[in-house]
Amino acid sequence: MSFEKDDTVVLDDKHSDYDGETGTITQVVENMFGDATYTISFEDGQETGVPEDDLAAADAEADDA
Repeated sequence: MSFEKDDTVVLDDKHSDYDGETGTITQVVENMFGDATYTISFEDGQETGVPEDDLAAADAEADDA
């Protein structure tokens, strides 16, 4: 699943201060191999260079609850 700017996502990265938090994608950067990394904005900061594998759609998380 690929994400777009302004999508709401949940970060799944145990090494991040924002692990498990919901944020909004503010930038999508695609490298020359076609892989995208994301900048995610949270209430109290942001995380840059996040790979797609570390993200889940926030809507899917809410539906499971």
